[in-house]
Amino acid sequence: MGVLTAPELNFLVFRYLQESGFIHAAFTLGYEAGIHKGGIDGNAVPPGALITIVQKGLQYIELEANTEENDEEIEKDFALLEPLEIITKDVEELQQLVKKRKRERSQTDCEKDRGKEKERNEEHERRPGGERDRDRHDKEKEQVREKDKSEKDREHEKEKEKEKEREKQHTERIDKVKHEEDSLAGGGPTPMDVSVNAQEISSTDVTVLEGHSSEVFACAWSPTGSLLASGSGDSTARIWTIPDGPCGSSMQSPPGVHVLKHFKGRTNEKSKDVTTLDWNGEGTLLATGSYDGQARIWSRDGELKQTLFKHKGPIFSLKWNKKGDYLLSGSVDKTAIVWDTKTWECKQQFEFHSAPTLDVDWRNNNSFATCSTDSMIYVCKIGEQRPVKSFIGHQSEVNAIKWDPTGSFLASCSDDWTAKIWSMKQDKCVFDFKEHTKEIYTIRWSPTGPGTNNPNQQLLLASASFDSTIKLWEVEQGRLLFSLAGHRQPVYSVAFSPDGEYLASGSLDQCLHIWSVKEGRILKTYRGTGGIFEVCWNKEGSKIAACFSNNTVCMMDFRM
Repeated sequence: MGVLTAPELNFLVFRYLQESGFIHAAFTLGYEAGIHKGGIDGNAVPPGALITIVQKGLQYIELEANTEENDEEIEKDFALLEPLEIITKDVEELQQLVKKRKRERSQTDCEKDRGKEKERNEEHERRPGGERDRDRHDKEKEQVREKDKSEKDREHEKEKEKEKEREKQHTERIDKVKHEEDSLAGGGPTPMDVSVNAQEISSTDVTVLEGHSSEVFACAWSPTGSLLASGSGDSTARIWTIPDGPCGSSMQSPPGVHVLKHFKGRTNEKSKDVTTLDWNGEGTLLATGSYDGQARIWSRDGELKQTLFKHKGPIFSLKWNKKGDYLLSGSVDKTAIVWDTKTWECKQQFEFHSAPTLDVDWRNNNSFATCSTDSMIYVCKIGEQRPVKSFIGHQSEVNAIKWDPTGSFLASCSDDWTAKIWSMKQDKCVFDFKEHTKEIYTIRWSPTGPGTNNPNQQLLLASASFDSTIKLWEVEQGRLLFSLAGHRQPVYSVAFSPDGEYLASGSLDQCLHIWSVKEGRILKTYRGTGGIFEVCWNKEGSKIAACFSNNTVCMMDFRM
């Protein structure tokens, strides 16, 4: 049986932390364990591999126990299943393998027994007649005992089969109950059924952008043109030029691509994973943040214009202000930096947090908010040496913050299972949403209400959680509108369409759902072949892109 080495186990834990959203914990482990030096091909490791191994390990132990139950002698170094088989095959296939190998083992034992019998016969031929008679008599008694034992074994096997059938029926009943519970897990007024009137998007209507050699963590459409940027664990970002016309097999010409390398030389470096990216308002420059702590500025043609050095840890968030004269970055080194885009020098470094900075967001052209694993949120202003506001209330790390379109309210979400809305006019949160049952990974405001292109629609907040649900909140009165329970695994990304009428969501369950905001139901769904880290709409709302753990970016048309 193959042995799981310490570096392989470290890599599996590293990937589990990444997939679970514990990005800074993954970075710490990766750094201390030298993950990028291990030579392990991350592309060969499927999503959820560690969980799969644990589950398969339990199944394996049970199968081994069942296999050995009737064996009088067991060879200590004998193993029926290999690790790769345990990971990649389901229970039925494993059971068949066990039966096959047990038969093979029995045949081998029989051949050994026949060989011993032959030796005994030859020995008998050399013995006196009376001794041979006694041996023949003993052999006949032994055959009778063996026959009785075989009949008992067959009865025992029948009993075991009946027991297994009873267990199978019991498991099916439990699974059915669990499924019914899952469909109601989101609570709230409207749990949704994924199958109700949802139109399946065919793979022939989807354009798959290939080229990355590792997971694609981030994607963003240019605000002014048909360019799509993607950032990956392969230490590159890419700018794809998307031709006009429909996606999928009908696309007239293949998309063009510029590869933005974050390393020098032939081989990539894990320490230069592209973790975040953002276009400026004019769509002329793309900023990327990396695990190496450097921010890089690229032209729309893929030319490296500037590299910004000052952070001492990975950059997890990067945002241009609306005017485009400042770029804001947040890092694991606990700080946020405002960069002057005219000189590309550090305008000001803000050192308020006591732990890694996870997200940053501009309120207006001169002030912004930061959040951290220290559970604090600070509102900062350029030129001020202390925070202009501190929001205290979360009980665990704050994963994301977002200002509403007017800069009046700040939304936050945390590992404490809550989302909160804050106002500059008071210290305590305005609303405290506690309906999720696991960590909340991200939040998004709808592009609606005062100060938007859709002023006559009400302002909404969407929160996406590891409890597999998305919740839509009406923020004027602070009430839950819909609990969207169509996913079966953690939801990593949500994005409103530009007109605010639709919501796209992407999950580790490999599904991209498009929801009606008004009705709270799934209109369309697409199943890919990897977990989804981010979804985004183009400026017209006519195309949706999603980036996947299987190294691809998928793009599809949207029209109702």
